[in-house]
Amino acid sequence: MTKALITGITGQDGSYLAELLLRKGYEVWGIVRRSSTFNTGRIDHIYTDPHWSDVKLRLLYGDLTDSGRLMQIMEEVKPDEIYNLGAQSHVRVSFDEPEYTCDTVAMGALRLLEAVRLICPKARFYQASSSEMYGKVAETPQSEQTPFHPRSPYAVGKVFAFHQTVNYREAYGMYGSNGILFNHESPRRGETFVTRKITRAVGRIVHGMQEKLYLGNIDAKRDWGFAGDYVEAMWRMLQQERPDDYVVATGETHTVREFLEIAFGHVNLDYQDYVEIDPKYFRPSEVDLLLGDPGKAKRELGWEPKVSFRQLVEMMTDADLELAKWEAEHGNGRLAAEARKG
Repeated sequence: MTKALITGITGQDGSYLAELLLRKGYEVWGIVRRSSTFNTGRIDHIYTDPHWSDVKLRLLYGDLTDSGRLMQIMEEVKPDEIYNLGAQSHVRVSFDEPEYTCDTVAMGALRLLEAVRLICPKARFYQASSSEMYGKVAETPQSEQTPFHPRSPYAVGKVFAFHQTVNYREAYGMYGSNGILFNHESPRRGETFVTRKITRAVGRIVHGMQEKLYLGNIDAKRDWGFAGDYVEAMWRMLQQERPDDYVVATGETHTVREFLEIAFGHVNLDYQDYVEIDPKYFRPSEVDLLLGDPGKAKRELGWEPKVSFRQLVEMMTDADLELAKWEAEHGNGRLAAEARKG
């Protein structure tokens, strides 16, 4: 049985990837940061749903800032495949916490690569790279050959991790692949990310728990896909004979404004009646346009996105309408409204 180790297993991508690998018969191990509250909500169903009763999922405490613990985990698990999805992944927050962001994103990847090199150098390593690395884009669309121009501490950390993965591949003959993933969303997206912030607001406005939604640059353009599709590309990268780097994207770009129009329009509302612009949500240096060229992934991996932009927005909106309805019916609406007003 193939063993996979996932950092960031409790996040959006980690939860979808864990499901994918378990369906393929893998033994899946995940690294979870210790905290005073449980943060496993995205994967709890794997333990409680009878559908997953015969799968092998194991969680271990660990942290990308602790190289000694990463070494211990490699010794214990001896994985065949490693997926490094863990990070402080919020771009706007990275401006407020640049050191911590780079410690997890950049140095975290380096610590993990070194642990792999020393303990299980034959394992296949996937590094979650990001379209944010392109930043102030040199060309459109962005491909594997497009130069990087990062515009945030998060993006700078991702560029470091990308090149370290290539370096370990070339210096030590390790199997390391980078997936340059463009924006990918789902109902499991964190609520502070703009897409989920929008769909949560729609649900709460419909159920009378929120009046306004405050956003930053709604004219920013992004290439948005469904996270459930994108984890398939991650897995396919590690099944190739040789490691390489791939852009994973839809090849379409849409503005935040378009996302608003579809989400609010899905419930017959006009977003302009509810959305206000707040300068505090603007980044110190903005990334205005991201559009990926997934041609290489399509040719070499046989990968295609299945969920369209409209389907993605409507999927997320429907899920958050149900969540808001549950909150309203169970009396959680008032507390949530006070905590998340705006």
